Amino acid sequence: MREISNPFITSGYVSNDYFCDREKESLELIKAITNGNNLAIISPRRMGKTGLIQHCFHHVDISQTYYCFFIDIYATNNLKEFVFKLGKEIFETLKPGGTKFIDGFFSVISSLRPAFKLDKITGVPTFDIGIGEIAEPAFSLEQIFKYLEGANKPCLVAIDEFQQIANYSEHNIEAVLRTHIQHCRNSSFIFAGSQRHIMQNIFFSAARPFYQSVSLIQLNAINEDVYIDFVKKQFSNDQKVISNELIRSVYRLFEGHTWYMQNIFNELYFLTKPGETCTLEIIRESVKNRIAAYEPLFESTLSFLTERQKEILYAIAKEGKASSVTSSAFIKKHGLLSSSSVQTAIKQLLEKEIITSENNVYHVYDRFFGLWLTTVFGTGYRIMLQ
Repeated sequence: MREISNPFITSGYVSNDYFCDREKESLELIKAITNGNNLAIISPRRMGKTGLIQHCFHHVDISQTYYCFFIDIYATNNLKEFVFKLGKEIFETLKPGGTKFIDGFFSVISSLRPAFKLDKITGVPTFDIGIGEIAEPAFSLEQIFKYLEGANKPCLVAIDEFQQIANYSEHNIEAVLRTHIQHCRNSSFIFAGSQRHIMQNIFFSAARPFYQSVSLIQLNAINEDVYIDFVKKQFSNDQKVISNELIRSVYRLFEGHTWYMQNIFNELYFLTKPGETCTLEIIRESVKNRIAAYEPLFESTLSFLTERQKEILYAIAKEGKASSVTSSAFIKKHGLLSSSSVQTAIKQLLEKEIITSENNVYHVYDRFFGLWLTTVFGTGYRIMLQ
């Protein structure tokens, strides 16, 4: 385990000591995969899907029984990139087992053999292949599943942001994957995704290959009181004090979104010294620091938007949660051009994943970006943190 100086982890998984709750979801996940069932996890991005999966992968009943593979395919656009991600993850997981396991890997997945190299300085085995060098990705994928089926232990394969396959250039990728998975009896699969409507279409539309092929976990925010207890415990372990009310204000500011809260409490933990009590001003400073760190990115994002897209984005940010965005009242209130221009801009912002919607209620996808935008109107997080 890596050395921890701050208990509020913002990336990766360390141990159960720094993982908050998810007891019910963990039991559901472990029960499903140990019974040989495939599972879909749907939640907004940064709600804790990755942490939950990695937490369960570290459970003694899982880690000692299964090979566990985790890939995030959010940045992939085609089957070649998917094959590269999965092949590299399997290689890296097996690498600590030595050359016996690596040779076994490439004896089955011969099409990726050119990827096996030794680091010129350390002599450590590396997976080094250009995506363009994967000449026959469908064949390589077939070999990967052949390896999984013949592995000397059962395998767990978690694919994060699985909805991305709907955007792949290959139009039959769902059918291809479903066929391989159906015949891979030695493995269970976890499909995690953040775009609810796409994930629901993939798994619950009768016309799609993955129809009714999974159990489902809807991952919501951690219970507020449970998270308050978690934060207070981490602070008190280092003789630091924070009140329930202040923790609650941060929780509600981000509506329980785990990653954003962890970032703020990571900063708060650093700013509050042992023996001190955290204050509202320290929280405001923490939020300000985190938002400022991303300001160049936010400015760059705005620079690529049209005038109409910016106008509706500002309006949504100012509202926090915006409904009836094409109504005459909303258009008049925010000085927008017309209903048709709002509809066009909304569609474009949704495609860019700058905003998101739930039951026709819109908000800025990135919570820090949304808070940064509110400062344009002179309110910002000072008003929100009362």
